[in-house]
Amino acid sequence: MSISRTTLLRQCQTSLLAAICLSFSPLSFAQTPRGEPGSVLATPPDMTYFAQQGDTLSSIAKRFTDKAPNWTILGKRNHIADDRAIPIGTAILIPLELLPEEESEAKVLALAGNPTYKPVNGADTPLAIGTVVKEGTQIFTGKNGFITLSFPDNSRVSIPSNSQISFAKLRKTKYTASPRTEISLLEGKVESHVSSLLSNKGRFEVRSPLAVAGVRGTHFRVGVTAAGTANEVLEGGVAVNNPALKKSTGIILPAGKGNIISASIVGKAVDLLPAPKLSEQYLLQVRPTIQFLIDKSEAATGYHVQVSRDAQALDVLTENTFKDTRFKFDGVADGAYYVRIAAIDQYGLEGIPLTQAFTLKARPEPPFTVQPKNKIRSDKTDFVWTEASNAESYHLQVANDDQFKDIVLDQSNLKDVQFSSDAIKVGNYFWRIATVVIQKDGKSNQGPFSDPQAFSRLPAQTGAAFADSEGKEISFNWAAEPGQKFLIQIAKDPEFKTIYLARDTSAAELKIQRPDAGQYYIRVQATDPDGYVGAFSSTQKITIKARWVDSDGNAISTGGGTLGTGF
Repeated sequence: MSISRTTLLRQCQTSLLAAICLSFSPLSFAQTPRGEPGSVLATPPDMTYFAQQGDTLSSIAKRFTDKAPNWTILGKRNHIADDRAIPIGTAILIPLELLPEEESEAKVLALAGNPTYKPVNGADTPLAIGTVVKEGTQIFTGKNGFITLSFPDNSRVSIPSNSQISFAKLRKTKYTASPRTEISLLEGKVESHVSSLLSNKGRFEVRSPLAVAGVRGTHFRVGVTAAGTANEVLEGGVAVNNPALKKSTGIILPAGKGNIISASIVGKAVDLLPAPKLSEQYLLQVRPTIQFLIDKSEAATGYHVQVSRDAQALDVLTENTFKDTRFKFDGVADGAYYVRIAAIDQYGLEGIPLTQAFTLKARPEPPFTVQPKNKIRSDKTDFVWTEASNAESYHLQVANDDQFKDIVLDQSNLKDVQFSSDAIKVGNYFWRIATVVIQKDGKSNQGPFSDPQAFSRLPAQTGAAFADSEGKEISFNWAAEPGQKFLIQIAKDPEFKTIYLARDTSAAELKIQRPDAGQYYIRVQATDPDGYVGAFSSTQKITIKARWVDSDGNAISTGGGTLGTGF
């Protein structure tokens, strides 16, 4: 005869059934699981087994707990007084802590550098993505190594450089795979992202020479330092203790707290330093050397910086500890990454990390700029740069501002390493150059521009004005600015291969003895007070005419002017 829940609750009010009613859980009324005889079902904090023909509590205890005497515990848990035959299909609750343990494993999810591992009775072997490690395995990350391991329950453990750990226990319960993990931290640090173990009664511990950190599901770090064992909790809560101390002094560290455990004391919980602040200007990196600059924290003694492929810093490419607030990394390929920065306090505890996504687009690298530099004096502006490897073309820009918001010249598809323009007027400018290459897929790829180079376009040097006075001397003069010095050249050919005269002067004029009749070419070059040597002025042609002279060398003149030779 079936009894409704309402009737049963009414009967529970009598003293005769009170004790029975106290043993009923909500699962007993409407949530009793059902399953095929002989099957099991995870129902934390128990495992439910559905009896099959011939089962007794003793046989069930022997089969699932390896100990037949455990039938008494099963009897109490299931309110069965005798070790008797169990009806087929009956749901028997078996506490998870009674289940035997079996071998588990961890797998390499990500790594950097050259970490190695040493299995039990094995030799040191390089680790690789996908390597499976078992209980008793030791792992060494080395100077530039980093490794992240994944577990069957999706927990993750990251081991940074210069660290050594061993898996003192790497097991799981039979039938329900409840984790039983114990990591011995011998040197360095370990960071753990542990999936919740509350429902499956799992255990996860990190043990160092001075401390034990036990969790039921959290995100925390444990490190071996000169002062002792450093514990830092980022999520959840961690129970920490030093088992060697006679008195029970363990404490629970909540999120945002940390402490140091030494040989003599379990340190009090202290606040972890807040996440540093990073300017948005570093979201796009355009140089092969990655750089970051954060606001200085007066409470920080240093900073731990990691560059990773993921926001959780499970796949770290490179990392380092810095004293200053500027951080630099080399050897990273173009791509999308994350930087994670944590301040380190006076106790050696790492604080709450800042995680920021950024993009590195530094290739193809721009050429080195050659000219113009600072200023020019020329009718045309010549831009010159070095040749970049594998360049298909170049992209040149000139602007009125260093942010290139007001562009006055934008010239792409330049095949040579120089370009001349007469469109640049007198004024102050900035210029930059970028490399364009052809990728394997046939698409063009322009790299970042070079750093902006400032220059001033000054009025071109004027040529030397010449007036033939018909005397023994001829003179030239030209426009000048205060403090300038000049080089004036006179040649017999427009290419200035045959120099007739070259003279340095600080005056903006030149007087020389009248040369022989003929065609001559003249140009002037100015040097500014700051040492800048300008371009030569445009070449001018002058004609020295033949003439009749007297015994003193003066020109013979008539009422109509100087008397020439007629040729």
